[in-house]
Amino acid sequence: MAKIVREEPKDLGFGSVLAQQSRGRMLNRDGSFNARRHGLPWRATWSVYHQMLELSWPAFLGALVAAYAVLNSLFALGYLWLGPGALSGGEVVTAHGAFWQAFFFSVESLSTVGYGHIVPVSFGAHVLMSVESLVGLLGVAFATGIGFARFSRPRARILFSEKVLMAPYRGGRALMFRIANQRKTELFEVSAKVSVGLFERHGGERVRRFYPLALERQNVTFFPLSWTLVHPIDAESPLRGHSPESLDEAEFELFILLSAIEEAFSQTVHARTSYTAEDLVWGARFVSVFDYSGGEGPIRVDLRLLDAYDPVPTLPEPE
Repeated sequence: MAKIVREEPKDLGFGSVLAQQSRGRMLNRDGSFNARRHGLPWRATWSVYHQMLELSWPAFLGALVAAYAVLNSLFALGYLWLGPGALSGGEVVTAHGAFWQAFFFSVESLSTVGYGHIVPVSFGAHVLMSVESLVGLLGVAFATGIGFARFSRPRARILFSEKVLMAPYRGGRALMFRIANQRKTELFEVSAKVSVGLFERHGGERVRRFYPLALERQNVTFFPLSWTLVHPIDAESPLRGHSPESLDEAEFELFILLSAIEEAFSQTVHARTSYTAEDLVWGARFVSVFDYSGGEGPIRVDLRLLDAYDPVPTLPEPE
Protein backbone atom coordinates (compact mmCIF):
# COMPACT_ATOMS: atom_id res chain seq x y z
CA MET A 1 0.00 0.00 0.00
CA ALA A 2 1.47 3.34 -1.03
CA LYS A 3 2.30 5.71 1.78
CA ILE A 4 0.34 8.95 1.67
CA VAL A 5 2.58 11.95 2.19
CA ARG A 6 0.73 14.88 3.72
CA GLU A 7 1.87 18.21 2.31
CA GLU A 8 2.63 20.76 4.99
CA PRO A 9 0.92 24.16 4.75
CA LYS A 10 2.94 26.73 2.84
CA ASP A 11 3.45 29.32 5.56
CA LEU A 12 6.34 31.19 3.83
CA GLY A 13 8.51 30.60 6.91
CA PHE A 14 6.29 32.37 9.44
CA GLY A 15 5.45 29.06 11.08
CA SER A 16 2.09 27.32 11.15
CA VAL A 17 1.28 28.58 14.65
CA LEU A 18 2.10 32.25 14.03
CA ALA A 19 0.42 32.13 10.63
CA GLN A 20 -2.93 31.45 12.30
CA GLN A 21 -2.69 34.48 14.59
CA SER A 22 -4.76 37.48 13.61
CA ARG A 23 -2.44 40.35 14.58
CA GLY A 24 -2.49 42.66 11.60
CA ARG A 25 0.11 42.61 8.87
CA MET A 26 3.03 40.20 9.14
CA LEU A 27 5.44 42.09 6.88
CA ASN A 28 5.75 45.89 6.99
CA ARG A 29 6.00 48.13 3.94
CA ASP A 30 9.67 48.81 4.67
CA GLY A 31 10.43 45.06 4.55
CA SER A 32 10.77 44.53 8.30
CA PHE A 33 8.91 41.67 9.96
CA ASN A 34 6.36 42.04 12.73
CA ALA A 35 8.16 39.48 14.88
CA ARG A 36 10.58 39.96 17.74
CA ARG A 37 13.01 37.45 19.25
CA HIS A 38 13.59 37.61 23.00
CA GLY A 39 14.39 35.35 25.91
CA LEU A 40 18.17 35.29 25.43
CA PRO A 41 20.82 37.42 27.15
CA TRP A 42 21.38 40.68 25.30
CA ARG A 43 24.99 39.67 24.64
CA ALA A 44 23.77 36.70 22.59
CA THR A 45 21.51 38.75 20.34
CA TRP A 46 23.04 42.22 20.12
CA SER A 47 25.89 42.89 17.70
CA VAL A 48 27.51 46.33 17.47
CA TYR A 49 28.81 45.52 13.99
CA HIS A 50 25.43 44.55 12.52
CA GLN A 51 23.66 47.35 14.38
CA MET A 52 26.01 49.94 12.87
CA LEU A 53 25.51 48.42 9.42
CA GLU A 54 21.74 48.68 9.67
CA LEU A 55 21.65 52.32 10.82
CA SER A 56 20.86 55.04 8.33
CA TRP A 57 23.77 57.28 7.36
CA PRO A 58 22.62 60.23 9.52
CA ALA A 59 22.15 57.89 12.50
CA PHE A 60 25.52 56.23 11.84
CA LEU A 61 27.39 59.55 11.71
CA GLY A 62 25.47 60.76 14.76
CA ALA A 63 26.47 57.61 16.67
CA LEU A 64 30.15 58.19 15.79
CA VAL A 65 29.99 61.81 16.95
CA ALA A 66 28.23 60.83 20.18
CA ALA A 67 30.74 58.05 20.90
CA TYR A 68 33.63 60.45 20.22
CA ALA A 69 32.22 63.06 22.62
CA VAL A 70 31.48 60.49 25.35
CA LEU A 71 34.95 58.91 25.14
CA ASN A 72 36.71 62.27 25.36
CA SER A 73 34.50 63.30 28.28
CA LEU A 74 35.31 60.09 30.17
CA PHE A 75 39.04 60.49 29.64
CA ALA A 76 38.80 64.17 30.63
CA LEU A 77 37.16 63.13 33.91
CA GLY A 78 39.97 60.60 34.35
CA TYR A 79 42.62 63.32 34.03
CA LEU A 80 40.72 65.49 36.51
CA TRP A 81 40.50 62.55 38.93
CA LEU A 82 44.31 62.26 38.86
CA GLY A 83 44.58 65.71 40.40
CA PRO A 84 45.68 69.22 39.41
CA GLY A 85 49.30 68.11 38.83
CA ALA A 86 48.44 65.52 36.19
CA LEU A 87 48.57 67.97 33.26
CA SER A 88 50.77 70.98 32.63
CA GLY A 89 50.77 73.77 30.09
CA GLY A 90 47.49 75.55 30.70
CA GLU A 91 46.56 78.10 33.32
CA VAL A 92 43.04 77.48 34.58
CA VAL A 93 41.38 78.81 37.69
CA THR A 94 37.93 77.17 37.60
CA ALA A 95 36.67 73.60 37.60
CA HIS A 96 34.84 74.36 34.35
CA GLY A 97 38.05 75.53 32.71
CA ALA A 98 39.96 72.52 34.04
CA PHE A 99 37.44 70.15 32.48
CA TRP A 100 37.72 71.76 29.07
CA GLN A 101 41.51 71.77 29.34
CA ALA A 102 41.41 68.03 30.03
CA PHE A 103 38.76 67.47 27.35
CA PHE A 104 40.72 69.10 24.54
CA PHE A 105 43.91 67.37 25.66
CA SER A 106 41.93 64.15 25.41
CA VAL A 107 40.86 65.07 21.86
CA GLU A 108 44.49 65.66 20.90
CA SER A 109 45.57 62.35 22.44
CA LEU A 110 42.66 60.25 21.13
CA SER A 111 43.15 61.52 17.60
CA THR A 112 46.99 61.37 17.97
CA VAL A 113 47.19 65.01 16.82
CA GLY A 114 49.27 66.06 19.84
CA TYR A 115 49.77 69.83 19.54
CA GLY A 116 52.00 69.80 22.62
CA HIS A 117 50.60 72.86 24.44
CA ILE A 118 49.28 70.68 27.26
CA VAL A 119 51.35 67.68 28.35
CA PRO A 120 50.94 64.91 30.92
CA VAL A 121 53.19 65.30 33.97
CA SER A 122 52.42 62.58 36.51
CA PHE A 123 52.96 58.87 35.97
CA GLY A 124 49.20 58.24 36.14
CA ALA A 125 48.55 60.84 33.45
CA HIS A 126 51.13 59.20 31.16
CA VAL A 127 49.51 55.81 31.67
CA LEU A 128 46.04 57.19 30.95
CA MET A 129 47.31 59.02 27.87
CA SER A 130 48.89 55.78 26.59
CA VAL A 131 45.62 53.91 27.07
CA GLU A 132 43.73 56.69 25.32
CA SER A 133 46.08 56.64 22.34
CA LEU A 134 45.51 52.90 21.96
CA VAL A 135 41.75 53.38 22.21
CA GLY A 136 42.00 56.11 19.57
CA LEU A 137 43.88 53.84 17.15
CA LEU A 138 41.39 51.02 17.67
CA GLY A 139 38.47 53.43 17.33
CA VAL A 140 39.75 54.77 14.00
CA ALA A 141 40.21 51.21 12.73
CA PHE A 142 36.68 50.27 13.87
CA ALA A 143 35.04 53.33 12.32
CA THR A 144 36.99 52.87 9.08
CA GLY A 145 36.05 49.20 8.86
CA ILE A 146 32.36 49.89 9.49
CA GLY A 147 32.37 52.77 7.02
CA PHE A 148 34.00 50.62 4.32
CA ALA A 149 31.54 47.79 4.97
CA ARG A 150 28.62 50.21 4.60
CA PHE A 151 30.00 51.59 1.34
CA SER A 152 30.86 48.17 -0.10
CA ARG A 153 27.58 46.44 0.78
CA PRO A 154 25.16 46.74 -2.14
CA ARG A 155 21.52 47.30 -1.27
CA ALA A 156 18.54 47.50 -3.56
CA ARG A 157 16.58 50.75 -3.48
CA ILE A 158 13.31 49.70 -5.04
CA LEU A 159 10.34 52.05 -5.22
CA PHE A 160 7.05 50.19 -4.75
CA SER A 161 3.77 51.83 -5.69
CA GLU A 162 1.82 52.94 -2.65
CA LYS A 163 -1.24 50.99 -3.80
CA VAL A 164 -1.94 47.66 -5.42
CA LEU A 165 -4.76 47.81 -7.95
CA MET A 166 -7.51 45.49 -9.09
CA ALA A 167 -7.53 46.66 -12.69
CA PRO A 168 -9.00 45.68 -16.08
CA TYR A 169 -6.78 43.26 -17.94
CA ARG A 170 -7.35 41.59 -21.33
CA GLY A 171 -11.10 41.47 -21.02
CA GLY A 172 -10.97 40.42 -17.38
CA ARG A 173 -9.25 41.73 -14.31
CA ALA A 174 -5.83 41.46 -12.66
CA LEU A 175 -3.99 42.43 -9.50
CA MET A 176 -1.23 44.95 -10.29
CA PHE A 177 1.50 46.96 -8.59
CA ARG A 178 4.48 48.87 -9.95
CA ILE A 179 8.16 49.03 -9.07
CA ALA A 180 11.12 51.14 -10.20
CA ASN A 181 14.83 51.31 -9.46
CA GLN A 182 15.64 54.35 -7.30
CA ARG A 183 19.43 54.20 -7.77
CA LYS A 184 21.55 55.29 -10.73
CA THR A 185 23.27 51.89 -10.92
CA GLU A 186 21.42 49.33 -12.99
CA LEU A 187 19.83 46.06 -11.92
CA PHE A 188 19.83 42.93 -14.06
CA GLU A 189 18.01 39.60 -13.93
CA VAL A 190 15.27 40.94 -11.70
CA SER A 191 12.90 38.22 -10.48
CA ALA A 192 9.78 38.46 -8.36
CA LYS A 193 8.00 36.04 -6.05
CA VAL A 194 4.51 37.07 -5.00
CA SER A 195 2.31 35.23 -2.49
CA VAL A 196 -0.96 36.02 -0.79
CA GLY A 197 -2.16 35.17 2.71
CA LEU A 198 -5.90 34.72 3.29
CA PHE A 199 -7.98 33.53 6.22
CA GLU A 200 -10.40 30.85 5.05
CA ARG A 201 -12.92 28.47 6.58
CA HIS A 202 -11.77 24.84 6.60
CA GLY A 203 -13.55 22.19 8.62
CA GLY A 204 -15.39 24.83 10.58
CA GLU A 205 -12.15 26.57 11.61
CA ARG A 206 -10.76 29.88 10.43
CA VAL A 207 -7.22 29.24 9.18
CA ARG A 208 -4.77 31.31 7.18
CA ARG A 209 -3.66 29.88 3.87
CA PHE A 210 -0.75 31.07 1.74
CA TYR A 211 -0.87 30.82 -2.04
CA PRO A 212 1.84 31.64 -4.60
CA LEU A 213 0.49 33.94 -7.29
CA ALA A 214 1.27 33.30 -10.92
CA LEU A 215 2.52 36.45 -12.61
CA GLU A 216 2.17 37.49 -16.20
CA ARG A 217 5.96 37.80 -16.09
CA GLN A 218 8.13 36.40 -13.30
CA ASN A 219 11.40 38.12 -14.25
CA VAL A 220 12.98 40.69 -16.53
CA THR A 221 16.54 40.65 -17.83
CA PHE A 222 16.93 44.45 -17.89
CA PHE A 223 15.29 46.95 -15.55
CA PRO A 224 15.98 50.49 -16.86
CA LEU A 225 12.33 51.61 -16.65
CA SER A 226 9.41 50.78 -14.38
CA TRP A 227 7.86 47.32 -14.17
CA THR A 228 4.18 46.60 -13.59
CA LEU A 229 3.75 43.18 -12.03
CA VAL A 230 0.47 41.58 -13.02
CA HIS A 231 -1.39 38.62 -11.54
CA PRO A 232 -4.33 37.73 -13.83
CA ILE A 233 -7.52 36.70 -12.03
CA ASP A 234 -8.27 33.48 -13.89
CA ALA A 235 -9.76 30.13 -12.98
CA GLU A 236 -6.56 29.13 -11.16
CA SER A 237 -6.22 32.32 -9.12
CA PRO A 238 -6.88 32.06 -5.36
CA LEU A 239 -8.37 35.58 -5.58
CA ARG A 240 -11.10 34.56 -7.99
CA GLY A 241 -14.56 35.28 -6.63
CA HIS A 242 -13.35 37.69 -3.95
CA SER A 243 -14.74 41.17 -3.39
CA PRO A 244 -13.22 44.11 -1.48
CA GLU A 245 -15.31 43.13 1.54
CA SER A 246 -14.32 39.46 1.45
CA LEU A 247 -10.63 40.29 1.08
CA ASP A 248 -10.85 42.64 4.04
CA GLU A 249 -12.56 39.94 6.10
CA ALA A 250 -9.93 37.41 5.01
CA GLU A 251 -7.16 39.82 6.17
CA PHE A 252 -5.64 39.88 2.69
CA GLU A 253 -1.88 40.40 2.70
CA LEU A 254 0.29 40.35 -0.40
CA PHE A 255 3.96 39.38 0.10
CA ILE A 256 6.58 40.45 -2.46
CA LEU A 257 10.21 39.35 -2.64
CA LEU A 258 12.46 40.76 -5.36
CA SER A 259 15.93 39.52 -6.27
CA ALA A 260 18.34 41.14 -8.71
CA ILE A 261 22.01 41.45 -9.65
CA GLU A 262 23.46 44.88 -8.86
CA GLU A 263 25.68 46.26 -11.60
CA ALA A 264 28.39 48.04 -9.61
CA PHE A 265 29.24 45.09 -7.32
CA SER A 266 27.92 42.18 -9.41
CA GLN A 267 26.20 40.84 -6.30
CA THR A 268 22.66 39.69 -5.64
CA VAL A 269 20.45 42.17 -3.80
CA HIS A 270 16.96 41.76 -2.39
CA ALA A 271 13.94 43.91 -1.59
CA ARG A 272 10.65 42.98 0.03
CA THR A 273 7.40 44.56 1.05
CA SER A 274 3.74 43.73 1.53
CA TYR A 275 0.29 45.15 0.83
CA THR A 276 -2.84 44.67 2.90
CA ALA A 277 -6.52 45.17 2.08
CA GLU A 278 -6.13 48.84 3.08
CA ASP A 279 -3.61 49.26 0.25
CA LEU A 280 -5.87 47.64 -2.36
CA VAL A 281 -7.72 49.95 -4.76
CA TRP A 282 -10.60 48.20 -6.51
CA GLY A 283 -11.35 49.35 -10.05
CA ALA A 284 -8.43 51.55 -11.10
CA ARG A 285 -5.71 51.73 -13.74
CA PHE A 286 -2.16 53.03 -13.39
CA VAL A 287 -1.26 56.26 -15.20
CA SER A 288 1.60 56.01 -17.67
CA VAL A 289 4.98 57.03 -16.22
CA PHE A 290 6.60 57.63 -19.61
CA ASP A 291 7.36 61.19 -20.67
CA TYR A 292 7.31 61.59 -24.46
CA SER A 293 8.03 65.32 -24.48
CA GLY A 294 11.70 64.75 -25.25
CA GLY A 295 11.03 63.88 -28.88
CA GLU A 296 13.71 61.59 -30.26
CA GLY A 297 15.87 61.81 -27.15
CA PRO A 298 16.27 59.20 -24.39
CA ILE A 299 13.19 57.56 -22.91
CA ARG A 300 12.17 59.46 -19.79
CA VAL A 301 10.36 57.90 -16.83
CA ASP A 302 8.67 60.25 -14.37
CA LEU A 303 8.87 58.37 -11.06
CA ARG A 304 6.61 60.97 -9.47
CA LEU A 305 3.80 59.21 -11.33
CA LEU A 306 4.65 55.75 -10.03
CA ASP A 307 1.74 55.88 -7.58
CA ALA A 308 -0.70 57.69 -9.88
CA TYR A 309 -3.82 55.89 -11.04
CA ASP A 310 -7.22 56.66 -12.52
CA PRO A 311 -10.51 55.02 -11.52
CA VAL A 312 -12.28 52.92 -14.15
CA PRO A 313 -16.08 53.08 -14.54
CA THR A 314 -16.60 49.32 -14.62
CA LEU A 315 -14.41 46.35 -13.77
CA PRO A 316 -14.99 43.30 -16.01
CA GLU A 317 -15.93 40.06 -14.35
CA PRO A 318 -13.28 37.32 -14.56
CA GLU A 319 -13.96 34.67 -17.14
